[in-house]
Amino acid sequence: MSDPIWSWAFLCLAAFAAGAVNAAAGGGTLLTFPSLLAIINPVAANATSTFALFPGSLASGLGYRKELELCRPHLIRLLPPSLIGGLIGSLLVTRLPERVFASAVPWLLVTASVLLLLQRPIARYFGTHTHEAPTAKTVAAIVFFQFLVGVYGGYFGAGIGILMLSSLAFMGIPDIHQMNAVKSILAAAMNGITILIFILSGAIVWKYAVIMGIAGTLGGYTGARVARRMRPDFIRVFVVCIGFAVALYSWFGKK
Repeated sequence: MSDPIWSWAFLCLAAFAAGAVNAAAGGGTLLTFPSLLAIINPVAANATSTFALFPGSLASGLGYRKELELCRPHLIRLLPPSLIGGLIGSLLVTRLPERVFASAVPWLLVTASVLLLLQRPIARYFGTHTHEAPTAKTVAAIVFFQFLVGVYGGYFGAGIGILMLSSLAFMGIPDIHQMNAVKSILAAAMNGITILIFILSGAIVWKYAVIMGIAGTLGGYTGARVARRMRPDFIRVFVVCIGFAVALYSWFGKK
């Protein structure tokens, strides 16, 4: 390992913090992706970050086993567009010239930061407003929207949770816990197919991915244990500020 010790410590700290942040408020990608971007190219940073945070995402979905039993029909409808969209998004990252993704990075960071900023009011609204059983047209629209979320999730991924939350309530899901259960499994499915493409394309930098995956999992466990004592709003604002700062640096700092 020729990298200086500080870079390994920096990456592990970022991954640990991202796992904890995901457990408490969401937005961990806005910590792992910029930290990797300082060391490797944007496509490799995206692929490595996605892999590092996947175990925590999968564990989160498995934690909702009870709620998922009540939401099986919704998963059957939304898993196919999630997987197809994730496949297309990840292929776009790996097949298009690297400069295309690099030029999109500031916009992706701003999009993810805005979504994270809006997470609380959207979650509050859909947690207190129930909807009747959807019509066939509504279901079709949500399935198509989920496909678009899948493409974005495969391409970058930060903020997919709040995008899904904004549509799942219209599926007639009665409460926020069941929506979170469906959202977690769909996110894990998108990330899973995306990681497979990243592995096959050789985009993941394994020496960073493995150690960050371990650190992120430990951070997720720690974050889940102490989340009730933390103020998610403060964490969310901190992560959003990082997202905007890195986006501004991507626009102006390298010119």
